[in-house]
Amino acid sequence: MTATHTRPENTAKQEWATGLTAFAAVMLFLVGLLDIFRGIMAIAEDDIFLTTRNYVFEFDLTGWGWVHLALGAVAVIVSIGLLQTATWARVTGVAIAGLVIIANFLSLPYYPVWSVVMITISGFVIWALCAVQRGNLYELSEERPLSEERWPSEERRPYEKRPPA
Repeated sequence: MTATHTRPENTAKQEWATGLTAFAAVMLFLVGLLDIFRGIMAIAEDDIFLTTRNYVFEFDLTGWGWVHLALGAVAVIVSIGLLQTATWARVTGVAIAGLVIIANFLSLPYYPVWSVVMITISGFVIWALCAVQRGNLYELSEERPLSEERWPSEERRPYEKRPPA
């Protein structure tokens, strides 16, 4: 007895789930890339960063640079896994985005506006990864057929008058 495997119906929920995962992957890639650049700037002790006295979470700027560089590199790797809709990448993506939020909150006095932007983008990544149910995802690398709503066939237009057959 041979089992025949058929592809599930293409639904709007699946399209949204796949779109949100792709959004999260691209945004996490962007967060990671920008964190890598921020880490490199901090390691080089660039003059773009502010220094604040008596900050509770005061660390060396080079130390913050290494933290941001490591988080950025992991975020880029995880975003590639998200494009393959891997479950490990979704879980790790939420964790990495959370760590990016914490790191940017703690380094807020050094580069305040950019830290707020990174916190916001990471929040969107967490939302997009948590809003999608696992069973609703398509493989992002596969080519999907057009859904029935988008097929340009005559039978799908009930408002037109057709001659009787």
